[in-house]
Amino acid sequence: MNAPHPSPPAQGREAAELKVLIAAPRGFCAGVDRAIRIVELALRKYGAPVYVRHEIVHNRYVVDSLKAMGAIFVESLDQVPDGVPVVFSAHGVPKAVPAKAELRGLDYIDATCPLVSKVHRQAERAHDAGRHIVFVGHAGHPEVVGTLGQLPDGAMTLVESVDDVAALAPSDPAMLSYLTQTTLSVDDTRDIISALQHRFPAISGPRGEDICYATSNRQDAVKAIAGQCDRMIVIGAPNSSNSLRLVEVAERLGTPAHLVQRGSDIDPAWLEDIATLGITAGASAPETLVREVIDAVAAVRTVVEDVVVTAEEHMIFKLPRGLEAA
Repeated sequence: MNAPHPSPPAQGREAAELKVLIAAPRGFCAGVDRAIRIVELALRKYGAPVYVRHEIVHNRYVVDSLKAMGAIFVESLDQVPDGVPVVFSAHGVPKAVPAKAELRGLDYIDATCPLVSKVHRQAERAHDAGRHIVFVGHAGHPEVVGTLGQLPDGAMTLVESVDDVAALAPSDPAMLSYLTQTTLSVDDTRDIISALQHRFPAISGPRGEDICYATSNRQDAVKAIAGQCDRMIVIGAPNSSNSLRLVEVAERLGTPAHLVQRGSDIDPAWLEDIATLGITAGASAPETLVREVIDAVAAVRTVVEDVVVTAEEHMIFKLPRGLEAA
């Protein structure tokens, strides 16, 4: 735990000091950092514009910053003109997307997080072994769409809850495997996997957890501080799965939690009559937004900051070939 240090006092306020516990790890993970770097290097190599299919990561500040550099974000490959490069987002894409890009002769760069790509490879191996795959995830999330799109239709069944497990009716219960989205609640996923193993004792799973290290670490960091806090603020986008899970983790521990995107989202009423505030950030939120939120809090209350470190992260993912020199 780092030594506390006070922020400048709020103008004209005599309120008691507000202790702010700042979770660590928080913010960018290695996959997000790599994806953003890929867009930046593609712009440097090819020049603007560089097209990006879907938000490169789920954060409006990051997307707007890359737009200002010349990135153009689209939802479909049909929106990408001929002759320009396109980047696939960190969430991954169905196999049909790069296949279509190749048919059109487009230069494409895959920024899929390597931990998501690992799940894709696991799905292919299980399918090749003749197993039907039960995939644990949130319907409609880009990562889920991309993973389901690695295999032919019908090769995977999506489940979102323990109730979904109870409704499964596989044709061969002895030939099942399960995989999971990388940004789920660790606790929820554990319950779903337990239900799967109880119903289908022969089901096989990955050697290690599919939930990524960054998601687990950020949830553990919230668990470490939430019990000491009167309220939690999570910095992240409303479509960010891992950020939403951080809100849920805090609230399950009995701590009211709010998801915000910017410092301007802070409601001064949240800061009334509390002694300790917890702050964390989802894996797509840059540290500059953490500082912005703390400054917004310090404009209302006199803040004493304390960083609570529960894990150290040193993961670095290699860039795609052809971009290293850029």
